[in-house]
Amino acid sequence: MTVIKAADLIESVADALQYISYYHPMDYIKALGEAYKAEQGPAAKDAIAQILTNSRMCAEGHRPICQDTGIVNVFLDVGMEVRWDGFAAGSSLQEAADEGVRRAYLNPDNPLRGSVLADPLFTRKNTRDNTPAVVHMRVVAGDKVEVTVAAKGGGSENKSKFVMLN
Repeated sequence: MTVIKAADLIESVADALQYISYYHPMDYIKALGEAYKAEQGPAAKDAIAQILTNSRMCAEGHRPICQDTGIVNVFLDVGMEVRWDGFAAGSSLQEAADEGVRRAYLNPDNPLRGSVLADPLFTRKNTRDNTPAVVHMRVVAGDKVEVTVAAKGGGSENKSKFVMLN
């Protein structure tokens, strides 16, 4: 049986959010480099060059790639043989994930822009720390916890329904 500390989950979420705020995946950078070489149009070639330059500046300066650092989605695959330690009585995985988000978004070395509203329908008050996160959890076989974090820009989380009335 594996024992996972609440503090380790919190730190993992916070570290992951900071990391993804300023690093593009290497396969993306390589694909953009190939697209730059193949591109014939001067405007498109310039746009790709600007994206690559921005990506490098963000990675070197540890600053967000995009100002819309998004609504945080945390995906947890929790092994059935995992035991948790260090949680206060009555606390939850949601609260641990939210604490990781809070620490990432309020990090004094790289504060991220909070875009989550406490009451999106009426008062529309910004939480300032981008909590709560959207937490998806699956219980899986094994003795490990896999944490995947995605900061999805506000537009990608918008949902709507369209109806035509006569």
